Amino acid sequence: QVQLVESGGGLVQAGGSLRLSCETSGRIRGNYAMGWFRQAPGKEREFVALIGWIGGNIAYADSVKGRFTISRDNAEYTLYLQMNGLKPEDTAVYYCAASYRGSSYFVSSYDYWGQGTQVTVSS
Repeated sequence: QVQLVESGGGLVQAGGSLRLSCETSGRIRGNYAMGWFRQAPGKEREFVALIGWIGGNIAYADSVKGRFTISRDNAEYTLYLQMNGLKPEDTAVYYCAASYRGSSYFVSSYDYWGQGTQVTVSS
């Protein structure tokens, strides 16, 4: 059974930083792309960032470009999201996801999801 577990969320003041981690375990094998999504109260889950299997294919949502950095350590089965310059509008539950169908901006393209970690940015 594949499991994705996020950590690193918390409460931070505007302008601060957080680093999210996502550890994968279970029978996840082969080449898979990974992504970060977020969901604020009353809103749909939205794309934040994605990274391909070897890390060469990276993309960000316009709202986080230049502030967030996605990376992965395949040897450790871990995905990261470094978030700098946080804004109150970044407040959401952040989810990591894995896809065997290639890198994608779309929620429906991902096969496995974590339970999420709360990020709250105060003004």
